[in-house]
Amino acid sequence: MEILLSLSIALLSGLLLSRGAKLLKLPAVTAYLVAGILIGPYLLGRLGIGGLGFVSMENVESFSLICDVALGFIAFSMGNEFRLSALKSIGRQATVIGIFQAVVTTLVVDGVLIGLHFAMPDKLSLPAAIVLGAVAAATAPAATLMVVRQYKAKGPLTNILLPVVALDDAVGLVLFAISFGVAKSLTLGNVNVASVILEPILEVLLSLGLGLLMGFLFSLTERFFHSRSKRLAVSVTFVFLTVALSMLTFNIGGIHIAFSSLLSCMMLGTVFCNICDFSEELMDRLDRWTAPLYILFFVLSGAELELSVFGDFAIVLIGVVYVLARSAGKYSGAYISARAVKCDPNIVKYLGVTLLPQAGVALGMAMKSTALGPDGLLVANITLFAVLIYELIGPMLTKIALLKAGDIRPEGAVSARRLAEKE
Repeated sequence: MEILLSLSIALLSGLLLSRGAKLLKLPAVTAYLVAGILIGPYLLGRLGIGGLGFVSMENVESFSLICDVALGFIAFSMGNEFRLSALKSIGRQATVIGIFQAVVTTLVVDGVLIGLHFAMPDKLSLPAAIVLGAVAAATAPAATLMVVRQYKAKGPLTNILLPVVALDDAVGLVLFAISFGVAKSLTLGNVNVASVILEPILEVLLSLGLGLLMGFLFSLTERFFHSRSKRLAVSVTFVFLTVALSMLTFNIGGIHIAFSSLLSCMMLGTVFCNICDFSEELMDRLDRWTAPLYILFFVLSGAELELSVFGDFAIVLIGVVYVLARSAGKYSGAYISARAVKCDPNIVKYLGVTLLPQAGVALGMAMKSTALGPDGLLVANITLFAVLIYELIGPMLTKIALLKAGDIRPEGAVSARRLAEKE
């Protein structure tokens, strides 16, 4: 009973606040995150009434399976943006921008934070500064995708944005693994060079390989079913299966083998959309089915935000510097690379703004960095601070950028109720 009550309260709070967000012309994603904060451990949850709010972080984390599945569906939908017919025109541009802006962001944040380390060495260590630079590379695909869908954004900026965000996470994983290895050697005095080089490469390749295999099996299986409902059920089954398999981890000769569910599900969607001739229709039906799941994901993400980080002035100061440096890195990296590959002027001007949201992948990196001890804990806290800021203002900035680029048309969103009234 308590679990169902918690989920229903989470859904209801997100839906109700989204109406207020619409009046304020804010993206629904922001409303869902705020709803999560309101019913989270620091506000409504403090009453200690099980089911009415999330009474502790452990309570929120008990619903992590919902978040894992939601991210799987989000990644699967993003794979739909890698249609070969579309990539022929923007593939090279997206690849250059995706890699370049991620690397530039890491270098900018590293440079600024290393300088801050020398200014206040007792507050920010060198290993923490190096790891934070890599964490900065990651962009949250979920918030970006939700804004694009809510406002039915279409145009040059939207077309290149989603592939760039997808590539961004793959590059971020490699940058993090290298930076984490360097930080570990500085902290512990030793490092396994083979694992530093091989682990990120294997994670990316194996994740893509898993998604490729599951994509072919998916396309083969759906041929045995002809009704729309059965094909929808097959789609859900394979996303579930891919998320489950991507959770496997094992060690071979001292090398830690792991998968990224984001990359695996992205490849699953990519293979399916390029093989199946009715994939667009099926993707549209799947999007409607997953709408409540996405609301739950963002409400739970809001409840997970650690508001206690505001209690430490040093973390707030470092966090503000990190946010400003990362924003500068994302914008300048996207601007320079988009201009170099001769993108549309609106892409050059606004793409960097749309790459600011940060959440799941960055938090995963931050949690892994806790293995560094106190330095890793500092990384985790600063990342939590940045995620709180970025998730609240990032979707709004993405909307503004898409609006100014002409990819969102003010008259584009019409409610189903008004359409029915007209008929």
